[in-house]
Amino acid sequence: MRADRLELDREEMRRLGYRAVDMLVEEWTGLSQKPVGRKAGREELMAALQEPPPREGAPPEVVFERLARDVFPNLLRIHHPRFFAFVPGPSNFAAAVGDFLAAGHNVFAGNWLSGSAASAMELVVTGWLRDLCGLAPGAEGLFVSGGSVANLTGLAVARHAMLGNRLEGAVAYLSEQTHSSVERALRILGLLPEQIRRLGVNDHFQLSIHDLRAAVAADRAEGKRPFCVVGNAGAVNTGAVDPLNELADFCEAEDLWLHVDGAFGAAAAISERGRRELKGLDRADSLSLDPHKWLFQPYEAGCVFVRQGSLLKETFRITAEYLRDVHRPSEEVHFCDRGVQLTRGFRSLKVWLTFQIFGLDAIQRAVERGFELADYGEERLRGMPEFELVTSAKMAVVTFRRRGLSEQAYLEVVARMLEDGYAFLTSTVIRGKAALRLCTINPRTTKEDIDFTLDRLSRICSELLR
Repeated sequence: MRADRLELDREEMRRLGYRAVDMLVEEWTGLSQKPVGRKAGREELMAALQEPPPREGAPPEVVFERLARDVFPNLLRIHHPRFFAFVPGPSNFAAAVGDFLAAGHNVFAGNWLSGSAASAMELVVTGWLRDLCGLAPGAEGLFVSGGSVANLTGLAVARHAMLGNRLEGAVAYLSEQTHSSVERALRILGLLPEQIRRLGVNDHFQLSIHDLRAAVAADRAEGKRPFCVVGNAGAVNTGAVDPLNELADFCEAEDLWLHVDGAFGAAAAISERGRRELKGLDRADSLSLDPHKWLFQPYEAGCVFVRQGSLLKETFRITAEYLRDVHRPSEEVHFCDRGVQLTRGFRSLKVWLTFQIFGLDAIQRAVERGFELADYGEERLRGMPEFELVTSAKMAVVTFRRRGLSEQAYLEVVARMLEDGYAFLTSTVIRGKAALRLCTINPRTTKEDIDFTLDRLSRICSELLR
């Protein structure tokens, strides 16, 4: 070891690398027999981790023992087959190896000069996703950290294309079911709260076209500048998909930009059932999509597409003297010109590895399985009289209530599920009332996992009602 050069010799690198691989193989092997994870308290964690930076290094074995004792046991296994909370990140081991290789090779994927093969692979993989989602050949996209930045990127293009970046009187429209990252993105882009219209939903939790039409007309009558409508392709709360074709028709007629937040659901378009659920997705002016959700990638892996691809470059490209060797007239693509980041990692590698190792057919079946598991969960709930279905299975999401349980008790149910460790789901609020929620996109989940989770949940609820 040459500590002053931050350098390990060949055998030290092998031992360290093998130790890391062994730790990951142990994690992934027999995952369903392990607890879903643990949330530790701040006091406990700070007692274990708080210290001055060490003046001298420790043997890797000692460092890994600390990780195995103090860090990884105190996390939730988002990739666990019985993690049904929020939107799971099922991940897969092959993709995790992709991240390891990308980090080990220290790939800079911001421009073609530094990362030509990485840029070419990103063109290939985003092309796959574009085509699988049914987007037009002229659509272009890039990988980002996740749905928050994907929504920010798409809406920044909308601001540039529709408003010339001038925000006076601008108004954007979204439903009460739209993800909070959209409102955050609009605020970052300079819109004030009064420039963001949260509209009502119909009985299927879809954006009301009637309310949208009335709101746009009223704003125009007051001299305001409507510019963008946000549709949901799988709302996190209920899985609702807005009427995308109707929204697209309306936006075309009213000269509005249609951004579709598909961070959760858009990837399902690679499957037959997903395409049926997501009709009109191809008509979005911009689209967010998270491969780290329903395409089974490790965090972070988000993606954004813009139908008129050249607008990405128009919105984000800024040249600088120190990049004069990069920006030469050519067919080379510099992804730093398409988004916020100049410095960016090789995110496409893990997605490429997943497709290469498992194949599209297997990935499509894995997506379909998420739908089937939610259908099964709904069927089981309908056969359990103590539960009341709130929303039927939609985009692999089912919501339900326990009859007789108080509003506050739902928080205790979730806490007890986490303490129990067998499975984890979370609560939400639907039409003003608390509800429980299952999201079943992990392809390694079994029907038995759902059976035992619901039985355990029923017992916990019954204990709270005594």
